[in-house]
Amino acid sequence: MKQIFEYQAAKNALQDKTILVTGAGSGIGKAAAMAFGQHGATVVLTGSRAETLEQTYDDMVAAACREPALIVFDLKNDEPQAYKEFANSIDKEFGKLDGLLHNASLLGERKPIEHQTFAVWQDVQQVNVNGAMLMTQSLLPLLRAANSASIVFTSSGVGRRGRAYWGAYAVSKFATEGLMQVLADEMENTSNIRVNSVNPGGTRTAMRQSAYPGEAPENNPLPEDIMPVYLYLMSDDSLDVNGQALSAQEG
Repeated sequence: MKQIFEYQAAKNALQDKTILVTGAGSGIGKAAAMAFGQHGATVVLTGSRAETLEQTYDDMVAAACREPALIVFDLKNDEPQAYKEFANSIDKEFGKLDGLLHNASLLGERKPIEHQTFAVWQDVQQVNVNGAMLMTQSLLPLLRAANSASIVFTSSGVGRRGRAYWGAYAVSKFATEGLMQVLADEMENTSNIRVNSVNPGGTRTAMRQSAYPGEAPENNPLPEDIMPVYLYLMSDDSLDVNGQALSAQEG
């Protein structure tokens, strides 16, 4: 899959597409929103903190991206009706959705299972798995309304092979992979929607720094450096790619 790491999207590769990005206020989510906007998409920015989303909005406008939309929404919300109302607001504004990047995640605690705090465990599962499922469920009608649509779930290396002390986060990412696979199989040959996952790998983000406080941040690529796979999956060049667990970095 080396060609994906070297993928170069055409300047207008996402022209006329509307793509929603969760966790768009910082890190990989912000970089993806910027990349999608710079390639012609109208981006719907979502996250739990208005101030970080507003900064992403301002930076996108300053970079001459198409003006994004901004909706503050916390995935800790476990009320299905709230997700339906969220989808209705997007329907009224755009009438369709061409892409959905599930980027928002909580890290939780780096502790043995024996010492996991259950309230934190529940929050991680809610944001990383349950919230992603409810949002996907509510947005499927809008994704079906597009000519072709792409759903991308954010995975992790510890969601493909478990490692000690990754607790709730690793378990949530195993569930994310399962959610991707089940949904991809349901969409295969029955809809215009393709579903895949991406493991970003070690990236220079606040979450990475929290997980590895002793690591030199400069040893990891910037979020902007790992965008080729994300652009590929949101572009029509990936129309035949479904149910794949991809990585954003080689090796």
